[in-house]
Amino acid sequence: MSKRALVLIDIQNDYFPGGRWPLSGIESAAGNAARVLEAARRSGDLVVHVRHEFPSEEAPFFTPGSDGAKIHSKVSQQKNEPVVLKHHVNSFRETDLKAILDQHGIEELVICGAMSHMCVDAGVRAASDLGYRSIVVHDACATRDQEFGGTVVPAADVHAAFMAALQFGYAKVVSTEEWLAGSSAG
Repeated sequence: MSKRALVLIDIQNDYFPGGRWPLSGIESAAGNAARVLEAARRSGDLVVHVRHEFPSEEAPFFTPGSDGAKIHSKVSQQKNEPVVLKHHVNSFRETDLKAILDQHGIEELVICGAMSHMCVDAGVRAASDLGYRSIVVHDACATRDQEFGGTVVPAADVHAAFMAALQFGYAKVVSTEEWLAGSSAG
């Protein structure tokens, strides 16, 4: 049994063009996540989908029961793949994610998703704190421009800064091509 799981964080409709909170480069990132997903399924790795819903209809995106809160078709779950519903940035907070991983004896997580600076970052840091080895597939993640103190920080810079921080102390950070070339090695 594989000790590795692919965790797809918040690849949901509202993050795509026409959604309520579109991200920069989400279509490319989701395409790469789909390639990683296909490889994980072939390898027999556990696949866990994480889906975010805010608790209220007044949320800016991912409102309860909306089409925008559904997992995007590029990475649709199969019947045997668990879906973890979360209401916080951290995928482990008040969810059964850790229980699912532990039930399957998982030691290593491969993480893709959105947003790089929020839910991906929080999930990777929590995974590390919980003792999992983590690999982030950086080009299978996306974010959007951010603003601080009147300065707009382009999405590419936000993404790069967070990937650099994760790589420094929390995870191995690789491209889709690097992951696909080495994923069969386990």
